[in-house]
Amino acid sequence: MITQKQTGHIGVTTENIFPIIKKFLYSDHEIFLRELVSNAVDATQKLKTLVSVEEVKGDLGNLNIRISIDEKEGTLTVSDRGVGLTADEIEKYINQIAFSGASDFLSKYKDNINSIIGHFGLGFYSSFMVSKKVEIITKSWKEGISAVKWECDGSPEYTLIEVQKETRGTDVILHMDEEGKEFLEKNRIDSLLKKYCRFLPIPIVFGKKIEWKDGKSIELEEDNIINNTNPLWVRKPSELTDEDYTKFYQELYPFGEIPLFWIHLNVDYPFNLTGILYFPKVKSGIDLQKNKIQLYCNQVYVTDSVEGIVPEFLTLLHGVIDSPDIPLNVSRSYLQSDSNVKKISTYITKKVSDRLDDIFKNSRLQFEEKWSSLRVFIHYGMITDEKFCERAMKFVLLENTDKKFFTLDEYKTLIEGNQTDKDKTIIYLYTTNQQEQYAYVDVAKEKAYNVLVMDGQLDNHFMNTLERKLEKTRFVRVDADVIDNLIKKSENKEVKLTEEERKILVETFKSAIPSVENADFVIGFEHLGEKTTPITITQNEFMRRMKEMAGMQSGMNFYGGMPISYTMTVNLDSPLVKKIDADKENTKSIVGQLVDLALLSNGLLKGEALNRFIKRNIELIS
Repeated sequence: MITQKQTGHIGVTTENIFPIIKKFLYSDHEIFLRELVSNAVDATQKLKTLVSVEEVKGDLGNLNIRISIDEKEGTLTVSDRGVGLTADEIEKYINQIAFSGASDFLSKYKDNINSIIGHFGLGFYSSFMVSKKVEIITKSWKEGISAVKWECDGSPEYTLIEVQKETRGTDVILHMDEEGKEFLEKNRIDSLLKKYCRFLPIPIVFGKKIEWKDGKSIELEEDNIINNTNPLWVRKPSELTDEDYTKFYQELYPFGEIPLFWIHLNVDYPFNLTGILYFPKVKSGIDLQKNKIQLYCNQVYVTDSVEGIVPEFLTLLHGVIDSPDIPLNVSRSYLQSDSNVKKISTYITKKVSDRLDDIFKNSRLQFEEKWSSLRVFIHYGMITDEKFCERAMKFVLLENTDKKFFTLDEYKTLIEGNQTDKDKTIIYLYTTNQQEQYAYVDVAKEKAYNVLVMDGQLDNHFMNTLERKLEKTRFVRVDADVIDNLIKKSENKEVKLTEEERKILVETFKSAIPSVENADFVIGFEHLGEKTTPITITQNEFMRRMKEMAGMQSGMNFYGGMPISYTMTVNLDSPLVKKIDADKENTKSIVGQLVDLALLSNGLLKGEALNRFIKRNIELIS
């Protein structure tokens, strides 16, 4: 019991603690409100616990936590009706910052404020980032204990006196300094409460409800409660409907489309974790946003940077994760290394793969309908996460040019009879653009080959992954070579040209190639049959794939800076090519026309060369 005004020094071994807190935490100074409201929630929940074990009896009254601003006095107050504090408890929990026995904490941690905060539990002291003075007026739930007032101006000195307070609980009053004036603005506090406190388990009151009437805002008598105390993730999945999940998604993301589906996380051993993860729709390509998963700790918002907790590929998902077992410092913004984090990451990966597998097995048609959105997540996961890749091999799909879907096993069974080359390697032909590569796809289909559509931005990496996983398997784009070389069943017919003949033909065709920006052409000769086109332009699979991947990731600039290499294969069996030798007078015009047609079919004839080609053909038909 305090019989008179008591003064003392806060139990730290330096007078520099407050300037350090202000300096190092200033960039994140809004956290003070989250910390104070979280403390108020803790005090209220402790009271509820005491009631449950019958240590506290009687009517508890209204347990709402209230935040109020007095612009005239320059104060912000956080009030609760929780357990309150005795003078002895203030001495233990407020005055002894370093009571845990770290007399040299400043010298050890002065270069890392996060370590200071995390090690010593300085949540309350974040209030000094924005205040020139802080008061605590508190009354314990214990009978016969007087209310006390603690006051500190940011120096190590404090005062503690007995005061009159009618109700149980605590008022924390912050006298804002110049840098904290922004926190006396109603809109600023409203936005922070909605950011950090919107799902706290105790009602948070900030002002009165506002109603718009006749173009004016009218303040009502009803309290403005800013939070949902019973969010979806703390409820049992068996109690929830699809409508509940979609409504909650729209509460989290007001302008988002209805998600594809969701996963409700709920585990209490060997760690505690709840949450809901949503698979968003993907409109086109890799139209995705990371950092859409919100991390909570006992319903207190922490961060939306969840790397380390959620596997990299699942940061593309949306939703909420809540775990008291994820170690956080007092600013609740930095994850510390801990074995639980790895366990949680592994668990989430398994839950996601199990859910996808379940949908595939029980609703394959639905799975196929959503594949255009799902494949980005699944491909990204298979590329970056080995364990997920192993599980996903059962349900990842391949789509062909006829818009039919196959599992890896189904597709292998379909093509291995006709698309196995002379070295016993199964060749997976694919197109990245069915319209632009139509001629090559058509030639492949004439051979009864099946062609996949691989038009996603991750597909190059995905194919590399599958080539590592599947034995004797190779992916080759339909325009990577002439059709007989794509799936080589036997040795090609020998090309019988003397060195001189080859040299003359190479020079003849090279001289007909107009300038094509950032491109090199190699002339080759093959016997491809009379019905095959006179000239086929192809790109080496490896070089093209490496160059495309170079555009997506650093460290591959060597490939990215190289010119595109094309092979121009001349079909020596073509009647038009044979005509070159027979008609020496028109050789130049024939070769020029054949080269331009080949370039045109590949979208490589442009500008002046294209204009000349058009004029020449108009003259031919005039």
